[in-house]
Amino acid sequence: MISDILNAIRAYPRAFRKIAQLRLWHYFIIPGLISLIFGSSIYKISAPIANRFDDWLVSFYPWEWGSGIIETASYWIGMILVWGGALIIYKHLILVLSSPFMTPMAQAIEDDWHGQTIDRGGFSLANSIKGIIRGLRVALRNIIRELFFTLLLMLLSAFIPVIGVFISVLIFLIQAYYAGFGNMDYILEGHYGVRGSAAFVKRNKGLAIGNGIVFLGLIFTIVGVLIAPPLATVAAALETVPRLKD
Repeated sequence: MISDILNAIRAYPRAFRKIAQLRLWHYFIIPGLISLIFGSSIYKISAPIANRFDDWLVSFYPWEWGSGIIETASYWIGMILVWGGALIIYKHLILVLSSPFMTPMAQAIEDDWHGQTIDRGGFSLANSIKGIIRGLRVALRNIIRELFFTLLLMLLSAFIPVIGVFISVLIFLIQAYYAGFGNMDYILEGHYGVRGSAAFVKRNKGLAIGNGIVFLGLIFTIVGVLIAPPLATVAAALETVPRLKD
């Protein structure tokens, strides 16, 4: 699995070269704007919620003694829960809304791999809507699982504080896995149903994690937010397409 993680990470520089070779830069415009707009909106909504959640938690502690510790703990718990949840929602929202643009980009990588253009019936509104609906199904499935495992690990960390750093790494890897899943699914949707895609990603979990690690790193920066969706899509396709017949 480690080799797959490294291969997925190394695919990002290759993705830049392939995008330039196939002249796919126009796919960056709308997904980049979608990512920036929704990222800014979620930030503005989440900031006051985090503060109110912090105050709400503190209100349950009526004593003066130890109140400073409680306030600090409440602050960090509120930050982790609200911003962690916001990141999960933002990530999957971008993956769904970008699908009409990312799917053709992934398909261009597949066509290049085969050396010919595969007939997929061309662009149509019906296919775009179908892709968004599939994306919603995948996103809902993954959000439920991601939240479940994240909350489970957070509870474990609360009961065993000494493993907090280890738990934080695991939570990040879970986030990366499901981000990579979404990026890989743009190419998988032409070959599998939702369950088939999930099974494929599970067999190649290292690729999903490696792809998601870089994707998450990019969306934490201003420039990265603009380029993360298309760049991650191409990087995922470069590693996914050769394995479709496995």
